[in-house]
Amino acid sequence: MTAGPAPRWSRPASGREPAAAALLSWLGDPRAPGLAVVTGAEGSGKSRLLAWLIGHGTRPGTVSERRIHGFVPLPGQTATTAAWMLGEQLSIAARSPGDLLAALAADRRRTVIALPELHSAEQPGSLVDLVLGLASLEHVRVLVEVRSGTEWAQALTAGPCARMDLDEPQWTDEARRASWDAAHPAGPAGQDPEPEEPFDLDDPASVCAADPWSVTTAYERSEESHGGLRAAWLRAGASLTREQPAAERALVLLAALGDAGDPRLPATLTSLARDASWTVVWHRVRGDVTPPWPGPVRSLAAGTGPLAGQLVVADHQGTVRVLDAESARSVGRLPHSVPGLRATAEHGDGTVSVLDEHGLLHTQRAAESAKPKGLAALLDDGLSGQEQLVKAVQEYTQRQQETVTALTGAGDRVVLGDAAGTVHVVTVGAEPRTAALHRGRVTAVAGTALPVSAEGDTVLLLYTGGADGTVRAWAPHTDPMPEPVAARNCAVNAVAVAMADAGLVLAIAWADGLVEHRALDDDRLRTFHPGSQAHALAFTAEGDLVVGTDEALVRLRGR
Repeated sequence: MTAGPAPRWSRPASGREPAAAALLSWLGDPRAPGLAVVTGAEGSGKSRLLAWLIGHGTRPGTVSERRIHGFVPLPGQTATTAAWMLGEQLSIAARSPGDLLAALAADRRRTVIALPELHSAEQPGSLVDLVLGLASLEHVRVLVEVRSGTEWAQALTAGPCARMDLDEPQWTDEARRASWDAAHPAGPAGQDPEPEEPFDLDDPASVCAADPWSVTTAYERSEESHGGLRAAWLRAGASLTREQPAAERALVLLAALGDAGDPRLPATLTSLARDASWTVVWHRVRGDVTPPWPGPVRSLAAGTGPLAGQLVVADHQGTVRVLDAESARSVGRLPHSVPGLRATAEHGDGTVSVLDEHGLLHTQRAAESAKPKGLAALLDDGLSGQEQLVKAVQEYTQRQQETVTALTGAGDRVVLGDAAGTVHVVTVGAEPRTAALHRGRVTAVAGTALPVSAEGDTVLLLYTGGADGTVRAWAPHTDPMPEPVAARNCAVNAVAVAMADAGLVLAIAWADGLVEHRALDDDRLRTFHPGSQAHALAFTAEGDLVVGTDEALVRLRGR
């Protein structure tokens, strides 16, 4: 199908054709500075010029060199709220300006950001720092509007930039301006906006029902804890500021609430969230003491066999803890940390394999499995079936040219994904099965035994996620499904799959912070936005979903 022609651009208002042409030239010139600053006195038309550029540059079909990828009107905003808004538009889970900068630095695609009216921001100084940080990235262009004569204008133009002062005559075609003014006579002054409804920062019902951006600004200004609400709100603000019912906002706030706050708040928020799509069974957030937060989560696995009823939780430093799935209390840990941890696999016999960033496996015992006794022990002095499997997987990975990037256990099999997009199923006594499922790195694999007969026969069903933004299904005894199960414009961080009372359920964590829960037998969809990227997912034996982020570990139950 041939793409249609690019949409035509209208003329800018008030004879600003020279200024508009200069901005389009800046966008299209690869040698131009990464920062463009539009200045001028109050009423000079700065905001109208940027509105013209943003309005055209965000339309579908706009040519790539004129495309505006993200914009935030800055009046009343802080650097944090601006980062949240840009993260939402750019499919980035950004809890802070630093998160936004790190994510954009890692993504080398051209990105153009427009930021009108910086001089009216809540925190202009911190926004200047954010603008300069963004503009320092080679592949990022930033267009910012700021009033002339302010310290913020001086700070932005002190270094390399393309500067346009709309008070200077060369940026206006006076003949066209006169024609425009004659055709567009000035109307009456606009009415003052309606006064904002007041809200109480100590009252969870009040903040969940109020304008979330105003609540965020108020919490940033405040130096009080507000019973723990302030820390929870700012922890999950990238989610709380989304358009959503008050009950869903209360659910997110509850999942982000620490245990050092007002002990009455959990019950209050639980009541406020009674109409949400989830209930919070338990949650542990950064700083919690009883039981302690297990650290930033990088991998999760639900235990089986000797580890049944437990969760295998790995953190960012490669420490692997075993938690009670009912309470999140620690019941043990693996003896050795694995720096650069990427994934874990639980094998059903008390052993856990850890995959590191180099694609190497490290297997340790987390719990003792039942040992043969008596005559059976004398006759069985070799490796157990699971030990043979782990040995076969280690030998197999050492022969691979591509780095292994994803891992999961699946009964008597281990499933691997590699940097080239291939998924491998390894078992003892059989040739490995492979399938090229993704373009680029496999980021996540999960499997479940799917019943296929009344006699209890099952087949292994796999779901895999990739950096290409797709989730695919494959039963290794047959060919993969030709079309992805899900696809979005961001990478997949984690997947989990299980057979629940409602049938087959699939969970997907996307890199922009969205967590999806799909009931595949009837196409029901639940979502959860924790406020930061979910790096790991797992289903408990009861079918609850456990979500791990840098800030929290949460067990959710669908309503």
